[in-house]
Amino acid sequence: MAEKQIKPWVKQLLELGPTLAFFLLYLRIKDDTFTYGATEYSGFIVATVAFVPILLVAMAVLWHLTGKLSRMQIFTAFMVIFFGALTAWFNDERFFKMKTSIVYGTFAGLLGIGLLRGRSYLEFVMGEFLPMEHEGWMILTRRLCGLFVGLAVANEIIWRTMSDTTWVTIETFGFPIVLFLFLWMQIVGLQRYLIEDKEEG
Repeated sequence: MAEKQIKPWVKQLLELGPTLAFFLLYLRIKDDTFTYGATEYSGFIVATVAFVPILLVAMAVLWHLTGKLSRMQIFTAFMVIFFGALTAWFNDERFFKMKTSIVYGTFAGLLGIGLLRGRSYLEFVMGEFLPMEHEGWMILTRRLCGLFVGLAVANEIIWRTMSDTTWVTIETFGFPIVLFLFLWMQIVGLQRYLIEDKEEG
């Protein structure tokens, strides 16, 4: 099915809205304790559980409007559901915090496997949307692989040594901003590898 075009702000709202909703909900109930079935749950746990249906609804709307979901979106949703369920079942917030490390680590592992085979899986996935020479894709893949490793390690350090509020804030804003700025810098720095459409007469 061909992807339908929607307004960019609508797409951004559906992609980023659930995470922002989690952040705001956490701030609202972070100091509260909730009792269900004689078991006490922290505000963090409740916000995590609420995040799952919010994300699924946003993804369903995005799929309805565009007719398509990326592999990364589907993988991320699976990880959120899986680790959100573990967090609720064991009443242990560490599962949800580790999810971020596992996601970044998985991305780094997949890109690393491709590099060991002399290939860029980024080029395979994104080459149609960003025409660039193979050498440029290999450079970008190596750098992005390193970034994902760094983000995974940083997440482990942050959630193990800092407060829940600090982790939630960095998870919501810090990591996405770092990833955005990194990609922007790479696109600017790799301009010489971009392939421009040329009409040959």
